Amino acid sequence: MVFYRSVSLLSKLRNRVVKQPSLTNSVRWLQIQTSSDLDLHSQLKELIPEQQERLKKIKSEYGKVQLGNITVDMVLGGMRGMTGLLWETSLLDPDEGIRFRGHSIPECQKLLPAAKPGGEPLPEGLLWLLLTGKELRSRATIPDYVYKAIDALPVTAHPMTQFTTGVMALQVQSEFSKAYEKGIHKSKYWEPTYEDSLSLIAQVPAVAAYVYRRMYKNGESIPKDDSLDYGANFAHMLGFDSPEMQELMRLYVTIHSDHEGGNVSAHTGHLVASALSDPYLSFAAALNGLAGPLHGLANQEVLLWIKSVVNECGENISKDQLTDYVWKTLNSGKVVPGFGHGVLRKTDPRYMCQREFALKHLPNDPLFQLVSKLYDVVPPILTELGKVKNPWPNVDAHSGVLLNYYGLTEARYYTVLFGVSRAIGICSQLIWDRALGLPLERPKSVTMEWLENHCKKSA
Repeated sequence: MVFYRSVSLLSKLRNRVVKQPSLTNSVRWLQIQTSSDLDLHSQLKELIPEQQERLKKIKSEYGKVQLGNITVDMVLGGMRGMTGLLWETSLLDPDEGIRFRGHSIPECQKLLPAAKPGGEPLPEGLLWLLLTGKELRSRATIPDYVYKAIDALPVTAHPMTQFTTGVMALQVQSEFSKAYEKGIHKSKYWEPTYEDSLSLIAQVPAVAAYVYRRMYKNGESIPKDDSLDYGANFAHMLGFDSPEMQELMRLYVTIHSDHEGGNVSAHTGHLVASALSDPYLSFAAALNGLAGPLHGLANQEVLLWIKSVVNECGENISKDQLTDYVWKTLNSGKVVPGFGHGVLRKTDPRYMCQREFALKHLPNDPLFQLVSKLYDVVPPILTELGKVKNPWPNVDAHSGVLLNYYGLTEARYYTVLFGVSRAIGICSQLIWDRALGLPLERPKSVTMEWLENHCKKSA
């Protein structure tokens, strides 16, 4: 009976829509559901261009209209420029770059402990700086069922899919979930969150290394070495034991660990955790955001693009040839990966410290020399286009070339390295989220119709 009443109601709505040539936006959308003349795909194909033009009109006519303390442009631009999150562990300055607890990357390189004099900072040192940490080695054992969950996937699955699956399998051991089920007081939420977060940080390198060895080294996994520090042990489990690769991994994990709270992975982890999901679920969600081409997957895209330059033009490409190739890329409707940033308005300090590493350890590497030429060639071109607020290279423009030089050539895997690093920042902040009692995140959304009406009233 309910089904027939619903059909009858829709029929009446369809008749009303047909009789009224002037439609409100809400009724126009109802027409999609009620018209029997066209299928849903065809109706959407008709309506989408109309709504796209409507959105453009709102942007052009009302972009600067105030909605309280924000503008219409901010609402339509992915909340860009809106101050709306508390993130204690790091702050991103448009000019100075990322600061970890008030310290710039060069300052961290000087202040944090290193494995050898003048060496790269230890990730453990950064963890203490961000959080005030605890031993990690005793937490790094991985249950067998985690590996079995990964093994259930095709070996051809993307490394991020396998990595996230492993993190989700670790969730079985969540201390926060167990404590919440027992009725822990909210003032104590941070304590089991702390336990989960430290365990997660300790375990993700082993899970990530297992994925790498499974995909690229015939499943021959390498056990952890408790005599090594966090970054060096990660390199070891991947299968790279040269002192320089260990130094690179220390640097890589440290500089990729945190980047304030508004980027996709950090914000996603914070958002999911605000619903009191445990750290494993929250970090797995963050990894899914990190896997996007506009976020963490960009480091993969950069190396693939650089290799495409070499394949077409050779390693000894001149700056003039490189200029032509960059224009060719842009004119084909693509971007030059690794350049630009949503917040920064100068060269990313994370790029610069990697450049310094390359100048110290691999100055004659052809791919590094190509990256250096891109640093000279690309920014003037992007500036000439006039559409890019920051034409300078970001962290992704450099990391792949360093990894490639030391033998980690599988670009599809690079985002997993990013994910291991990001665990330190996201989990440290998650503990503070719970300690400070930060609430469920629930911003208000509006429709285009609401924006149009509000802006007309404000005019």
